[in-house]
Amino acid sequence: MAEKISENIEEYLEVLYRNGSNGEQVSTTMLSKELGIAPGSVTQMLKKLENLGYIDYTPYKGATLTDEGMQIAQKITRKHRILEKFLNDVLKIKEENIHDQACEMEHTLSDEAERALCNMLHNPDLCPDENIIPACNFDFESCNECYSLKDFDHVVNRKFNLLSISELTSNAEGTISFIRGSSELLDEIAERNIKVGQHLSYEFNENRVGTHYLVNIENEDLNISAEMANNIFIRI
Repeated sequence: MAEKISENIEEYLEVLYRNGSNGEQVSTTMLSKELGIAPGSVTQMLKKLENLGYIDYTPYKGATLTDEGMQIAQKITRKHRILEKFLNDVLKIKEENIHDQACEMEHTLSDEAERALCNMLHNPDLCPDENIIPACNFDFESCNECYSLKDFDHVVNRKFNLLSISELTSNAEGTISFIRGSSELLDEIAERNIKVGQHLSYEFNENRVGTHYLVNIENEDLNISAEMANNIFIRI
């Protein structure tokens, strides 16, 4: 993505991701309500986004993100939520001002600065509102790999998108491709014999009670904590 993407487009894709990260169709009505824009104007923008290859749009039904649109949406959502974490935890900004300030800053935060903030904040998985911070799009299998590579000029981007187990809103399966977290959390996950490259399947239960997730990894049923589910990412 060599060309600069407009803030307006990023805002649309961010809302689509927030409401349909797992492939759900997001209606024009929902977009109009969240963005505070007339439905007719939303429809025109959706047609533009489809022409750009960022969404698949079905009139009178709604839109879903394409892989390219998902990549952009995850990146801007990640920057927003990391900034919220920074503004809250480090700068102690008033709670009611955090969201708007993060919105202003997210469009200009460089990838290098995003990575530095993530390292400084010790790889956070949740923003202050307890929404999942998406995985970075850097080509690492764990945060330890990120720490070990000091020169950002040698960092390359991942070629595919990821979702954490806790972001899944329907049945899904895929390959574990990134595990986030501190050395302690990574060790805890490794002790459960959970590794990058393994096949994982998850049966979504909208009535799930408690703080654990039941997943199947390499044909073995495992009950994992919410913290693990926030930080184990699969390519689907």
